[in-house]
Amino acid sequence: MTIENNHVVAVKYILHTIEEDGSKILVEETTEENPLTFLYGVGMMIPKFEENILGLKAGDKAAFAIQPEEAYGERHADSIAQLPLDMFNEAGVPPVGAILPLSDNQGNNFQAIVVEVTPEAVVADLNHPMAGKTLDFQVEILNTRPATEEELSHGHAHGIDGNEAH
Repeated sequence: MTIENNHVVAVKYILHTIEEDGSKILVEETTEENPLTFLYGVGMMIPKFEENILGLKAGDKAAFAIQPEEAYGERHADSIAQLPLDMFNEAGVPPVGAILPLSDNQGNNFQAIVVEVTPEAVVADLNHPMAGKTLDFQVEILNTRPATEEELSHGHAHGIDGNEAH
């Protein structure tokens, strides 16, 4: 059975970023025991990732790169925020490297990374951590099957076998 819209796909992958000097840095690796399982075609994955695996079937392997503009976008130097220290009274001032859960005025949730702490503010980078990075994938399709009605109504996969873990 080949991958198509509204299928549950289980994939094992290795993800590297390709740096400016051509070197690769390992970002993440999944296994057969703990694959990435997702509902294909509903916007859960980077569209270019889905495009590259469309039509594959269990046992197929593929390798492909996704450029920043088709992944998480380019880095924007103006996406640095100075957050006042009094925002952090209850939890305390976060250290450099901490990931901050934030939301905008429209209720959209996102994350920022603390890049500096000054006496006046916490400086946070609002760019996605993978912004500006070329993503290099090596994938193996482990399984694909039509989604159940329940999965389609919930908008996500319930695991490789269709049973949601409780």
